[in-house]
Amino acid sequence: MEDWQDPKCEIVRAIRKLRPMSRTLCLECKGGRLLCGRPSCPLLAKIYIQSPIEGMLKENMFGPSPSIFVGWKGYPNVFVGPLTSIEYENASLLDDPSKWYGLDFNQIIKMRSLLVRSKTRCGVKERSKIVEKVQEVVLSIKPVDTEVEFKSKPKYSLSFSPLSQPLGPSGMLRNFDIAENPAIPKKVDSVVSDEFKAGEAISKLYHYGYDVYYLSRILSSGVLGLDLGKKMVPTRWSITAVDDIVGKRLLENIRSYPTVNEFLVYHNTYLDNHFEVLLMPRRWEYEQFEAWAPDTLWTLSYKEPAINQENEGYWGRSEYAYSEGGGYYAARLAVQEALYRMRRQAGVIVFREIYEGYIIPVGVWEVRENVRQAMKNPPRKFDTLSEALRDISKRLKIPMKEYLKKSKMLKQKRLEEFI
Repeated sequence: MEDWQDPKCEIVRAIRKLRPMSRTLCLECKGGRLLCGRPSCPLLAKIYIQSPIEGMLKENMFGPSPSIFVGWKGYPNVFVGPLTSIEYENASLLDDPSKWYGLDFNQIIKMRSLLVRSKTRCGVKERSKIVEKVQEVVLSIKPVDTEVEFKSKPKYSLSFSPLSQPLGPSGMLRNFDIAENPAIPKKVDSVVSDEFKAGEAISKLYHYGYDVYYLSRILSSGVLGLDLGKKMVPTRWSITAVDDIVGKRLLENIRSYPTVNEFLVYHNTYLDNHFEVLLMPRRWEYEQFEAWAPDTLWTLSYKEPAINQENEGYWGRSEYAYSEGGGYYAARLAVQEALYRMRRQAGVIVFREIYEGYIIPVGVWEVRENVRQAMKNPPRKFDTLSEALRDISKRLKIPMKEYLKKSKMLKQKRLEEFI
């Protein structure tokens, strides 16, 4: 049972900040009338997910491991360990966000709850037996059967990050062994074995067809780079690093392509995140808006929408996009992938609106897949910037003039033209 004054579940704690719960209200509602204003009852969802999983957690577990997790707290001495699936069915899906598009919050949480995270403290440059086995798990293109021994029975909990996927049950690792031969492709083994810098290795593997999700896990495990410089990279850092590395390499080609011939508008909505992507017939430059509705978990003190803005010119940026973080690089990569396929360059503006229903962060994969999906949709075509902006404004909840005030790419004269 939850302690109403200090609930243990992070979902319940987070949602309570947005819409208060009480014993009286829940007793009256009983999960059927949704008196709290939510689309579904979080307490019932928690019970449905947590109860059966807790019964499957043991000190000794055997199951497929699709990936690993490298923490960041205490860097350079961090928690490292495999993610082991409680169930065999669809184990590869549990850590592959490229296949998650369309799932709702409950489905994502339930799926991630099936992965048990084992933790042992390691230095990022350590080359122990456990680190070697962790690296074998990561390099395999299919889940590897593992035997995991914990110091005590893992505990069910859920933690969330704006960068990495949600994390489920966890326990301190005593030991683990790989029970089958990992399926490591020859091209991957060759690149990892050769003396390439990490960025060059990532670019080669991406060119061979490996997606950024696989590449970020490889970078995180510490197998890439020149011999003396090899080290594990916290998962949350490796995700953005790979987006940035791959995007910059794609951009080297994109800058040589002709510009688009007209104004193109793409849009998509998923998990209460709405995206509008505008391509303009000009040389590469990029701007992204991240607009949060008031009363989300991150804007509780705001009465009006909060708009963040980041941009870069033709030669890219030299500083990290602090106000938007990993979401900036994830969206930018999705656009760069599309331009690379089109063999075109463009000036790009991405409008992202995050609505009240986005109650918990599920990771920047949502941004990446949202924009990837948008760029697959047929574009709306326009002859002028004003026409394109008017079309976009029909689907945005925040008035276009609020974005134009903050824009670096849309100068004041264009604001007057639009108005």
